Amino acid sequence: MPILVECPQCRYRQSHQAKKCKKCGYDLARTRQKVYWIDYYVTKPYLRRRRERIGPWKQLAEQVLAKRKAEIAENRFLDKFEEPPEVTFSDLAKQYTEWCKANNRAVDTKMIRVRHLQDFFKDKLLTDITSWHVEKYKAERKKVVSESTVNKELTVLRHMMNKAIEWGYLQENPLKNVRWFREKRGRLRFLSAHEIAALLRECPKWLRPIVLFALNTGMRRGEIMSLTWDCVDFEAKVIYVTETKSGDMRVIPMNQVSETILRDLREQAGRDQKYVFVNPTTGRPWVNIRKPFMEACKAAGISDCTFHTLRHTFASQLVMKGIDLKTVSELLGHKNIQMTMRYAHLSPDHKRLSVESIQDFTAESLSISRRLENEKAPSEGDATSPLSILLSEALKQ
Repeated sequence: MPILVECPQCRYRQSHQAKKCKKCGYDLARTRQKVYWIDYYVTKPYLRRRRERIGPWKQLAEQVLAKRKAEIAENRFLDKFEEPPEVTFSDLAKQYTEWCKANNRAVDTKMIRVRHLQDFFKDKLLTDITSWHVEKYKAERKKVVSESTVNKELTVLRHMMNKAIEWGYLQENPLKNVRWFREKRGRLRFLSAHEIAALLRECPKWLRPIVLFALNTGMRRGEIMSLTWDCVDFEAKVIYVTETKSGDMRVIPMNQVSETILRDLREQAGRDQKYVFVNPTTGRPWVNIRKPFMEACKAAGISDCTFHTLRHTFASQLVMKGIDLKTVSELLGHKNIQMTMRYAHLSPDHKRLSVESIQDFTAESLSISRRLENEKAPSEGDATSPLSILLSEALKQ
């Protein structure tokens, strides 16, 4: 039952002993604009968590917390909070859909997962959904889809329940103690030069520049589709990617291929055209290129390939050409270098150099060993023989 302090800058609540905000780094030790909260659990009629906003008085927070603890221990605590309204999962799904349309980029993908969840939970009241129902959903879905897909759907469900708590429909998230499936890490799929040639040969004329552009920039599909001409700087030969997954802008230099593609499209584009890659029929950005891309892959005889594979191919080729992982990470827009480490094994030299780094130590050890032998029999040779001789002699002993 701790006392919490609310950061006046980002409103994040943490232990009152924290000197700096864990979320934004604001100096809590010096500010006087703190707001104290108390956090405690009520056990009857069922276990639930309670938080109360006290104000800028730490001493009062301590007194109120002590009072609540005494009331709970003596069974005198009167829950002043109203019970949450009776809201069904279908109602939550509709409200969550509206929220996603206003606040989320990947709406289409998320809505597919919401529909699967809604098919299972249907009109069940949110207050009736327990971890057991979630475990049952996991078991049922695993029979149909992969564990990775189930985990993604559980992530959406957890977010829905968190929003339900925020909107006052729930008091506790039923997924709090639910464990996700442990996913097996598969091989990193990237295209070879022959596969790229076959794919480009089968791509429709309008799709070919998009594929080539993805291969030469490493941009995500959504980033390419939302790219506007004001983010293309031909003088500096850079592309400013603003619509990113992380929300942080990144800069990608143009190579000759990407520059040629952009200049050709610029000549064809109208004066009022905002987006770079547009459907010439509608004049609007392409809505969904997944189906024509998959058809081209099938015609080219390429399996286990999605549009995102082009991004993997871009990164893999850079690493195999000896580009350091930090640079690759910046070009891909990864927030964490660990996300880029999946490509580390593709480096042509990193393992060889690691193993070769031990050879000098081995040579020195063998040289010392031979020198000691020479002290006993000086006529056997000098101690500065090449490593290959030292190794062969060591193996003979």
